[in-house]
Amino acid sequence: FSAQIEVIPCKICGDKSSGVHYGVITCEGCKGFFRRSQLPTVSYSCSRQSNCQIDRASRNRCQHCRLQKCLAQGMSRDAVKFGRMSKRQRDSLIAEVEHHRKQQQLQSEAQAALSYPSKPRQERPTQHLQPMPAVYPFNGDYPSEIHPYLMCSPTDPGIIYRAFPTTVERISRFKNVSTYVPDELCASIVRSHRETSQYRVEELQALRWKLFSREEVQAYQSKSVDEMWQHCAIRLTDAVQYVVEFAKHIPGFRLLSQNDQIALLKAGSMEVVLVRMSRYFNTDNNTVYFDGKYAGTDVFKPLACGDLISAVFEFAQSLCALKLSEQQIALFSALVLINADRPCLEDRGRVQRVQKGVELGLTHILQRDHQEGLLQKLYQRMTLLRSLCSLHTEKLRWFSLRHPHTAQSLFPPLYRELFVSDTEPQLPNSL
Repeated sequence: FSAQIEVIPCKICGDKSSGVHYGVITCEGCKGFFRRSQLPTVSYSCSRQSNCQIDRASRNRCQHCRLQKCLAQGMSRDAVKFGRMSKRQRDSLIAEVEHHRKQQQLQSEAQAALSYPSKPRQERPTQHLQPMPAVYPFNGDYPSEIHPYLMCSPTDPGIIYRAFPTTVERISRFKNVSTYVPDELCASIVRSHRETSQYRVEELQALRWKLFSREEVQAYQSKSVDEMWQHCAIRLTDAVQYVVEFAKHIPGFRLLSQNDQIALLKAGSMEVVLVRMSRYFNTDNNTVYFDGKYAGTDVFKPLACGDLISAVFEFAQSLCALKLSEQQIALFSALVLINADRPCLEDRGRVQRVQKGVELGLTHILQRDHQEGLLQKLYQRMTLLRSLCSLHTEKLRWFSLRHPHTAQSLFPPLYRELFVSDTEPQLPNSL
């Protein structure tokens, strides 16, 4: 098993790890550094503010901050070996290994998708190349670094072309979704939900005991507003990529025009992330799984938007209170995403037909579970989701005005395209 641990990068600098050293998964470099730091004659100091960034490139610049990160992660000369870990610690480590293996597989498949040979632009069907005029002000094809997740099949509009292509599936049987067999439709959506969830329920259960220490919380709180927004934007983009992959396998979604697919993702992906967040939420101590451990609202203090964070945590609490099954979460997520009331849709009638199929599927699941009364409560949660996402947009606009370079250049491309473009101030047309 020790060899499998190496799929997890070094907890200190992010370099390739070599196993568990002094109680923490680290690389050989950080292992040797920590061993040397424990000599009685060694003493380090920081010439800055004791909050230096420690990564593979900068780890040798500040020994003091590197040591503090080692200690914050739990490194200790007295730490037990892997073989003597408790069952809970071992299960947690196994779950983390499994997660990183899954992440690596998705990344490699994404690279394969990006390198997929396609026809020259002029030979592709034009209906799959038209961007949304108000949202994507580009002449011609989409920039490759922005749209690897949103492109249709280059040759056949009746085929799902996965962003992470393990198979290519025909979906002609989904063309009339409103008459689709509920059991089969539900099974398709539930399967997609499971395949695109970052963690399985049992993995999250094994990780619930991992909480951030006081020193780790302080390390987050020492980040600047700019740094913390960047960090959270990256994490949110990771989650959104899974939502995009989930959307592609909702029966009927890929038969919508590219404009309408993008419009639904722009308006609904954040809402689905918030629905999925309920799976990561621990109602016992009001914490959410973030960066490998469970975090309270205090971790997110540097974002300077306490009202948004509090509202998100309250929503997670309220959704957890419904005690939804994985099947119910899957169908509810699909219904949140496929909404014919979204702005900028070209063919609302077609979106409504797909939406009706998902509604029938959710109703079918609730009737099967003898929980028809949940439907009205779920629609109420959809209203709360809208208000939460409006608040997110408002906070993002506030941040973008104060840190325009970060918002326009440093945020992940997918995050910028889905969220930042809606917060940009509208400039008057040149005369």
